[in-house]
Amino acid sequence: MTATTPTDRVIATPEAVALLDRLAAKHGPLMLHLSGGCCDGSAPLCLPKGEFRMGGRDLCLGTVAGAPFCMSDDTFQWWRNTQVILDVIQARGGGFSIEAPDGVRFTARARLFTDEELTGLPDPQPAETV
Repeated sequence: MTATTPTDRVIATPEAVALLDRLAAKHGPLMLHLSGGCCDGSAPLCLPKGEFRMGGRDLCLGTVAGAPFCMSDDTFQWWRNTQVILDVIQARGGGFSIEAPDGVRFTARARLFTDEELTGLPDPQPAETV
């Protein structure tokens, strides 16, 4: 499991880490992208790394189980003051996310950072650097 600190911008539940580890063993290095769209706004897309073209406005908030977790800068404005918690739920997966055939889907929950945690919290990096 990836070590996290209270002020990591993105963390994952043990269930999400286990699923990422299993998917990575099958598909190789992975990446996650949270679109923030109306249909699957809290369902991050999980794909083999390199199969999703990052745009110049995409940001990487951190990594979970070795997989970069990214979103557009517009979406980040909604999540700026929160810690993203990657989790897994039993549900029909949508879109092209590689966990879909397993009857589960990733989901993103949030926890507000405290004022103390926000102090000095680093900005996310451009996703093209990951």
